[in-house]
Amino acid sequence: MATVETNEPEATRTGEVAETTERTETLPESLAGTAFVFVLGLFLTTFLFQNYQIPSASMEKTLLIGDHVVVDRTTLAPQGYPVGLVHYRDVRRGDIIVFVKPNPENPDLVLVKRAIGLPGDRIHLEHGFVYLNGVRQDEPQISMPGQDGDYGEDEYRDNFPHGTPRGTTELWAVDLQNYVQNGDLVVPQGKVFAMGDNRTGSLDSRFWGFVPRENIMGRPMFVYWSFITPADQQNKTGASNTVSWIVHELTHFVSDTRWSRTFHVVR
Repeated sequence: MATVETNEPEATRTGEVAETTERTETLPESLAGTAFVFVLGLFLTTFLFQNYQIPSASMEKTLLIGDHVVVDRTTLAPQGYPVGLVHYRDVRRGDIIVFVKPNPENPDLVLVKRAIGLPGDRIHLEHGFVYLNGVRQDEPQISMPGQDGDYGEDEYRDNFPHGTPRGTTELWAVDLQNYVQNGDLVVPQGKVFAMGDNRTGSLDSRFWGFVPRENIMGRPMFVYWSFITPADQQNKTGASNTVSWIVHELTHFVSDTRWSRTFHVVR
């Protein structure tokens, strides 16, 4: 009589119950796993991605006060990685850039603006409209003089670089005329001219000068959380104000979160 090979263990065939043992992770293994996750997270947030909160209205309506964004720190950063390890490209007109403000009085201030002009570009504004190399730009995302409560046209702000510089840094007020040719501001090599989308409420390259290429840290990718935040919140410093705001965020998380902006792609 032929027999069929079942490949079952003898204990199973005889009805015996096989015992299994579960291996417990040792303390050194647990610590090693935790350290790996920590190092990986540190690497990602230091070299590849970083999160920032938008504290002012200079980029409205593209970015709102209280938006928390993830910033790509590799694509536009100065090339410092081995070739092929990360994607890299140079800044393009229209890119939203995150950079260290070129101001010796406050060198650690990080700003976010839109790149308007690249080296060699000729720029001027007329009645709030940007003219790039003689062509008026179509910018539906920007605010114009007289909109959203603005008091109206400002000769220097809205017809840049004409008029008497107002609200500018002392260094830029003196240096500005060195870059004006036939009514246009000419962007020098190694620099970027940047402006906020809220043109009537943005302190940008019109007021403190060009952004050095090496100051650019990256570009915002998307909003991962947006919370309704007062415009003056950034001015409230001190431990008590910080604790009070954290409590407010916790107790109003559901009601004051702008849920429609979650994972909103920044363009």
